This record gives sequence, C-alpha cells and structure tokens, in this order.
Amino acid sequence: MTPNALAKTNMRIMPYNVEAEQSLLGAILINNECYEDVCEIVLSVHFYTPVNGKIYEAICSLISQGLIADPITLRAYFEKHNELKNIGGGGYLVQLVNAVVSISGVKDYATVIRDLYLRRQLILLGEDISTNASTFDLNVRAVDQIERAEARLYEMAMADKRAGVISFTGALASTMSILEAAFRSDSSIVGITTGFVDLDKLLGGLSRSDLVILAGRPSMGKTALATNIAFNAALAHCKKKDGGGKVLFFSLEMSKEQLVTRILSQEAGIPSERIRRGEIREDEFIKLAEASKRIAELPMFIDDTPALNISAVRSRARKLQRQHGVDLIVIDYLQLLQGNPEKKNDNRVLEISEITRTLKSIAKELNVPVLALSQLSRAVEARDDKRPQLSDLRESGSIEQDADVVAFVYREEYYESRREPTDPEEHKKWFSRLTLVHNLAEVIVAKQRHGPIATVKLFFDGKYTKFDNLSPSRTEEFEKKAVS
Repeated sequence: MTPNALAKTNMRIMPYNVEAEQSLLGAILINNECYEDVCEIVLSVHFYTPVNGKIYEAICSLISQGLIADPITLRAYFEKHNELKNIGGGGYLVQLVNAVVSISGVKDYATVIRDLYLRRQLILLGEDISTNASTFDLNVRAVDQIERAEARLYEMAMADKRAGVISFTGALASTMSILEAAFRSDSSIVGITTGFVDLDKLLGGLSRSDLVILAGRPSMGKTALATNIAFNAALAHCKKKDGGGKVLFFSLEMSKEQLVTRILSQEAGIPSERIRRGEIREDEFIKLAEASKRIAELPMFIDDTPALNISAVRSRARKLQRQHGVDLIVIDYLQLLQGNPEKKNDNRVLEISEITRTLKSIAKELNVPVLALSQLSRAVEARDDKRPQLSDLRESGSIEQDADVVAFVYREEYYESRREPTDPEEHKKWFSRLTLVHNLAEVIVAKQRHGPIATVKLFFDGKYTKFDNLSPSRTEEFEKKAVS
C-alpha cells in the first residue's frame, strides 16, 4: 500500500516534507559527491513520495556503476525502463535541479527525510498493534505480540546507532583503552569471570561479544557448571571484584525454583535432593535462611519460559539491557530453543544454524558474552575414549563455525564407576583408577578464537552439583599418577 493510500485510509495526514525530498535529489543531481554524504542516512524507502523514491533509487544505481547521475542520464535510464511517465517526465528532473537553493544543507535534508519516515513507521506500528490486539487468534498470544512490537521498536531505535566505518586511529584508541584496563587490573581477567582460576587464565574470562558454547553428554554437569559460572559472575559484581557482572539466565530445561534450589544447596552446604524432599533439620533450615539472605541481592535474572524462540530471547535480552544492564547471558540449552516463528523451517540443522547466528549477533549487539549450553551426539558413547570432540556437537557445522569458544564438560568418574569388574585383580586396578578420577572434572577447550586450546581440571562435588577450583596438591597428585 502506498503512503498516499495509507494516509487516506487512516483519515490522517502522514508527516512528510516534499520540499526536503526534492532539495536532496536536486543537490545530488548537481553534485554527485553529495550522495556519499547521505547514502548511509537515506534509503529509497524513506521517501514519502513514490516518484522521489524511484528517482533516488535510480541515482543510487547509476552512481554504484560509476556513472554520472544528472537529468540527462536519468532521463535515458527511465526511458530504457519505460518509466519516464511514472516520474512526471524529463521536465520533473529539470525542476528538481532548478529548485535547489543550496547543496550545503544536503545532510540536513537527509536527516529530515529519515526522521519523518521513522515517525510514519511509528504511526503504522501503533495501528498494527491496535489491529492485531483486536483480532483474536488462539495461536498468537498477547505476550508474543508485545515481544514483536518491542523488537520492531528496538530495531527502529538502534537503526541510527549502528557503527559504520571507523578509522584505524579510532579503532586503535578503543583497543588501547581495553588493554590498559587489563594491564591495570590485579587479575588476568579481561572479560566476565567464570570464578575458576585456571579457566580464567586460559580464557581471560568470558570476552564481551563472544559466543561461548559449553557442551557435554547428559549427567556431565553442563547446567551445574553454567549455574556456577553465572553465580560466580553475579557474586563478583556484588563484591565489586574484577570480572563481575549482571547475569541473564534463560533456563529452558529447569524451573527457576529448581535453579535457585541448586544455588541454595551450594551456599548452605545441604544436598539439593534433601532440600527438595524437605528432609532437613531445623539447624539446616536456619543455614538455608542465612544463605538466602546472603544472596538475596544477587544481580541475576532468570527466565524459565519453556519452548522459547530465538526472537523472544533477543527481545527479552534487549529489554533487560535497557532496564537494568546485562553483562552475561546464559542459555540452557541450545537445542531447546525454537527458531524464528515467522520463518517456518522443517530442517532442524538449518534452524540451529539460524539460532547460533542470532546468538552471535546478540552477543555483538549487546556487547556481552553469550554462554550457550549444547547437547552432544550419541557418537561419544560408541568410542572407548569418551572424551568429546568438535565433531560430536549436534548440528556441529553451524555451532562450531559461529562460536568463538567451544568447551566440553567431561567427567571420567561417571564412566569409570559403571565399569566395575567382578574379577578381584581387575577390581583393584579399577578401584585405583576410580580413586584417581574421583570428584574430578575436565573442561576441554577445543576451540578458542583468541587463544590456545587446553584442558582445565576442576573439582566436582556431585552431592551439591557444585564445581570448584582444584587444589594444587590434588592437581599435582593427578598429574603424577597420570604419568605413571
């Protein structure tokens, strides 16, 4: 529907300025260099008058081909496409040139045209919201309509804030400010802390704008490790330590109550299954209450909406960024996310590709690390060596390609405990191996765009589903036995 038709339909005069449009076009026709000043401000769709939009589009086409755009070349262009009558003939092109007062205000004309276009879009968005809300559809919830409206508003708001070309001098200055902050810091963390010393040394913390994939087979402790990282970052923010930050946790698998129960279990030192069943003593309940008070102000936000789509994730992350600020986004887990509802895709691999690309885009747009958990394929179980590899990632092509960091959680104890032999001699060897890997977890960094790959060992307490730094003595003991 054309802007004129919309204006008549809505019984309202849409905001526009034909003189600004004509002056902009005339200025470019007089001096094509003016186009370079406005090409990133104005597009053909921003013009209210369709004729002016077509002329601007033709100007863009000619200049992009290295040709001169003036009334003569434009007339030939439109004659070739049989559209000369649609723009008012060659006389209108001459009229545009004659109407120019000054070409010095070309940027101001462009700004006015774009501003009026955005105002018209706001009016149309308001009418769309009203129409959609008035039309009842069982398949479309009101909450979904709100999220779409927020997404469209955010896109309009951010359209003028996207970074364009920057000089090397400008890029160098911003880079040096980041490096200086890292140099003056007491720690080796330049991003958001994981709370684990060796992992932070390897990664330098979770870097802003990075997509970090944390993968593993079921029961390896992916959710527990992600929860620990989120808690450690939020706690560091509370204590004003380096690498602390506000955390947004999308829990698609566990409810918010289950997630908080895990954190309370770790803080109070009471097994989570006993807390869930209510099998706790009075003194233990006091410990829970004290732990609850200690972490009550934790800057951690939880969204446990099931079957969330990637558009909703983006919309909610943007909203929380505006309202409270976000420094880390955690998603548990990738395969439970749905693709864009407006792009129905029966191919799950393509859908996962869209999801990972969008997660990387969110990380860059909001300038925060996005930590997304991922399941591994069953191929791991078929091998003697159960340590995961990049090829074990489900839909691995897109995940591996889009991620800045890919890490795997692996616990040898889980597999070794299920291999108990009946032969006495073999049982002794087995028990020795089991003792070696007891409470031991490995975080295998298999891809790191900004640094080396390596394996970091952590302490894991299954009773509290808690990861912690491995003591130096235990690390040394493990290395000695591993060599022998």
